[in-house]
Amino acid sequence: MSDHRVNERIRAREVRLIDPDGKQLGVKPLPEALAIARQLDLDLVEVAPDANPPVCRIMDYNRFKYESAQRAKESRKKATSTSIKEMKYRPKIGTGDFTTKTRQVARFLEEGHKVKVTIMFRGREVSHPELGMKILDDLAEQVSSVAKVEAAPKLDGRNMVMVLAPDRRARQATRRVTDLASGTDAPATEGEASGPEMTGAETTGPETGGPEPAAVPARPSPSGVVPPPSAPTRAPSTGAPNRVEEPVGAANGAAPPARQPAAVAASAPAASRTPEGDLASHSS
Repeated sequence: MSDHRVNERIRAREVRLIDPDGKQLGVKPLPEALAIARQLDLDLVEVAPDANPPVCRIMDYNRFKYESAQRAKESRKKATSTSIKEMKYRPKIGTGDFTTKTRQVARFLEEGHKVKVTIMFRGREVSHPELGMKILDDLAEQVSSVAKVEAAPKLDGRNMVMVLAPDRRARQATRRVTDLASGTDAPATEGEASGPEMTGAETTGPETGGPEPAAVPARPSPSGVVPPPSAPTRAPSTGAPNRVEEPVGAANGAAPPARQPAAVAASAPAASRTPEGDLASHSS
């Protein structure tokens, strides 16, 4: 933007002029092009200084700078800055440390960075490169869902190096499998939706919701009058408890008379005795 020459800073004698709408006005002398720009209250900007003659356009230079800055800002946002991260392992690394470092490597790969994995050998450990190869193979297998091996493991002095790069196809396949696994179950079949099949004994009768038996029409009497249908009789309920009769006094709030034993009631004299009988008993 700072390289553009504007108005009197343009050094060419003749310029190819373009109006604000993008229409070419032809080759014009510089004073005439400046006069046209001033009439429109705009600036004359040299947009192609290497052309012969240079190309100048009539525009609002401040707005042009603002739009150029916005375009540069958007392009920086869309640009992904990839860097190479490094993670170091030891041939005798523990399970917990290996899991933690591998999780960090997977996070770097998901962010779009490349990861350089280094196995550091010390002393006589360099004579057993298969230990480092086993660690790198396990690491590559665990991050295979998001990464691919860009540089195969190789021994570089006392270190063994491998480079991992993000794999978009593997990530999309893993995401697709995860979506299918977290989806809803398949709908039930027709047999499962309708429930278990009921037997003939269960489908008959009013309790199961089956069809009720058709009513039998009443036969007319000889006189031609059809008798009314008789009400259905109900069987006595056997489950209701028997009602206990209360004594007469209990209803009025008085205490019921005490019941005498059967032997005492049998030996008691009859209540219907005459006065003559009583006198005869006294005289004797």
